[in-house]
Amino acid sequence: MTAYVTSIWRCRHFWFSLVKMDLRTRYRRSMLGIGWSLLNPIAMTTVLCTVYCNLFGMNLKELGPQILGGLAFWGFVSASALQGAQSLYQGEAYIRQYPAPMAIYPLRVVLGAGFHLLIALSVVIALTWALRGFDNLAMLPTVVPVLLLLLVFGWSLATLTGLANVYFPDTFHILEVGLQILFYATPIIIPEDLLRQRGLGWMADYNPLAALLETVRRPLISGEAPPISSYLVACITVLLMFSVATFTLHRLQRRVIFHM
Repeated sequence: MTAYVTSIWRCRHFWFSLVKMDLRTRYRRSMLGIGWSLLNPIAMTTVLCTVYCNLFGMNLKELGPQILGGLAFWGFVSASALQGAQSLYQGEAYIRQYPAPMAIYPLRVVLGAGFHLLIALSVVIALTWALRGFDNLAMLPTVVPVLLLLLVFGWSLATLTGLANVYFPDTFHILEVGLQILFYATPIIIPEDLLRQRGLGWMADYNPLAALLETVRRPLISGEAPPISSYLVACITVLLMFSVATFTLHRLQRRVIFHM
């Protein structure tokens, strides 16, 4: 493992260049540039806040940052899964020519998604300060280790979906459907308190993504520490995902090229 991680670090200039190339290609000749990555969650947050505040009488100061933070989190998870599914095919030309560690291709996707996540979370913090004040300042440093945990989760997810898509080409389409279902099963646009009032609290209790979301969103918005149980579930989820991803990659990385 140490030798493998060292080999990834030796290739750091290579995969940093790939990430920069992806970002430049995505926003080339665009007037808004990276602003396009924020337009969808901001527009969706505006629409949902308008609907919820009028239909259910919810507080905009509470609801706005909650929804925007959830959409930022979900954007990272869905990008890691969907773009990760294409990551090995995207790097096929490099895989055939350059014997770099296979782990760098999912890493390429996750670093790009992580960059957009940081931009989105900065907007969440700005919105929180504008609507709720600066009560969350003391808790902001606690988000840094959680973001590192989320980065490991994203890499593990991208690795597994990338390998699955090589062996089962329908994986990408299955993921699109599955993520759509999981989106509504996670308290992203529907507050957790509302789910519990309707007897649907189990959707948050038995969904490990809800615990990950809680560890990111609550310190940023409420300025409160999440329950220890949320940290515990999040750590166990990431550890299991990482273990499965590294084991699967170790077993299959030398044979993947023959299936592409």
